[in-house]
Amino acid sequence: MKRLIKTVKSFTLWELFQGLFVTGRAFFGKKITIQYPEEETPISPRFRGMLALRRYPNGEERCIACKLCEAVCPAAAITIESEEREDGSRRTTKYEIDAFKCINCGFCEEACPVDSIVLTPEMHYHIENRGDNILTKEKLLAIGDLYEERLAADRAADEKYR
Repeated sequence: MKRLIKTVKSFTLWELFQGLFVTGRAFFGKKITIQYPEEETPISPRFRGMLALRRYPNGEERCIACKLCEAVCPAAAITIESEEREDGSRRTTKYEIDAFKCINCGFCEEACPVDSIVLTPEMHYHIENRGDNILTKEKLLAIGDLYEERLAADRAADEKYR
């Protein structure tokens, strides 16, 4: 009996009609296409986009020049130079990230003890001129200032998982 059913299915092209049925159901079903430039999909609070440096609420930069992010970066994209200040604390004099080398892995963000270096939700950035791929300390702080409210909200939403 099974052999007869198998023979009938092979001559009637049963599998082909099953596939066409699935295609027809999708063809006549509701479309969920997003018109990308006009519409954007929601972004997760954990999305890893452009890098930024954050500041404390009093305006002082958070980075304490511990160089953990430089050590943990698998692409060796981060370069840090530091010096000691008059009050004994360390701060960075040079903090650069090569955007061409960076693979947005998030290891630097995880290694940072003061939550200074973060990955922002910005995914639409490009580099036009030679040399713009080096994100300096000033550029990173400006990006951080621009996204500070969103970064703080994302950190608060993700707090119980950290």
